[in-house]
Amino acid sequence: MSEKATLNIHGKSYEFDVITGTENETCIDIQQLRAESGIITMDPGFGNTGSCYSSITYVDGAKGILKYRGYPIEEIAEKASFTETAYLVLYGELPTPQQLREFSSRLREHAPLHTNLEHHFSGFPKEAPPMAILSAMLNLVSCFHPEVLEVPTTGEQFDRTASLLLSKVRTIAAFAYRMASGKPINHPNPNLSYCGNFLHMMFSDPYQEYEVSPVVDKALNLFLVLHADHEQNCSTSTVRVVGSSRANLFSSVAAGVCALWGPLHGGANAAVIAMLEDIKDSGRPLNHYLDRAKDKDDQFKLMGFGHRVYKNFDPRSLILKNQVHEVLKALNIQDGLLDVALELEEATLKDDYFVSRNLYPNVDFYSGILLRAIGIPLNMYTVMFAIGRMPGWIANWKELHDHKQRISRPRQIYTGETTRPFIPLMER
Repeated sequence: MSEKATLNIHGKSYEFDVITGTENETCIDIQQLRAESGIITMDPGFGNTGSCYSSITYVDGAKGILKYRGYPIEEIAEKASFTETAYLVLYGELPTPQQLREFSSRLREHAPLHTNLEHHFSGFPKEAPPMAILSAMLNLVSCFHPEVLEVPTTGEQFDRTASLLLSKVRTIAAFAYRMASGKPINHPNPNLSYCGNFLHMMFSDPYQEYEVSPVVDKALNLFLVLHADHEQNCSTSTVRVVGSSRANLFSSVAAGVCALWGPLHGGANAAVIAMLEDIKDSGRPLNHYLDRAKDKDDQFKLMGFGHRVYKNFDPRSLILKNQVHEVLKALNIQDGLLDVALELEEATLKDDYFVSRNLYPNVDFYSGILLRAIGIPLNMYTVMFAIGRMPGWIANWKELHDHKQRISRPRQIYTGETTRPFIPLMER
């Protein structure tokens, strides 16, 4: 017999099933609450509300656990490329060698953009935000591939569409950067890896092809792996909400890009660099900012420290931290801003105030440093996040269709005026 939860209100009792997931998470299924009682629950921001059943990603914030399809992030980060991780997130299983070869082949095949699509980049103002370009171009791609507008969630058509989207997102991102920089575009090189091809399209020039450092290739792979999915965050939930209307995959992930754009979500790593620049330019000692962060009456916050979900430590930050230090050492970079970042990291890890509150550097702190170190410009940081998160968005869109989830329609409690008479204009 299943466990029940009872709600007593207005002299009546209502029973609801208590459901436990495979990782022992527990929820009260209130799907019939409004139908049976006329009552709704209130949870602004949905911080305590489950919106779906999902088998893609598991997060335990209290214990610092992150798993993709049951595999600990530590093992995936050590052993898997981004391409292999994307396959796992999309299909639920690690690929066989043959499946990985076929998947990689599809990614190479779909990397180029239609010639007419390339011309659209010149129509954007030079100062156009890359995230706006990315969202617009993702919708535009579907116009050149009308077959993707009605995609099943299994079979060759889904395989092709998912690969097309995963491949073209990096091409769009690189072209947007080249156009904004006033540089000619670099077409994809099918002989390079997923990350190597992106770096080539970003940084090669007409006279010298970008030489992909193995350290940088590994670091970028790791960055994308660590961002592949993260449960029902703002952008992923947006993809699901839009997809629940049966909107096509491209328009759904374009909406996810828009949600990710915000500084409280995907823009957090750029905010870290902006903070470091302020600290460096001020000339004030680091302790000045540490003291301000400790002062509850001061609105200043150290960006990139602590996490809303992880109450102990962010497992992704521990992984990325080691890679950041490896990249800085291998490239022998002389950058005053990165020096400030490393000093800040060291100071907070020794300060009882931050340690006792588990305010450790998070993945945004280290990813901001990493992207700067490998030459990614600040306005491209959130775009990089979007490239990494694409497998998770596609997988969640697929899953909601597989589950035949109904259209999302949150409720509200109305707090406006009650019925009042309309007074004609001449009488007012």
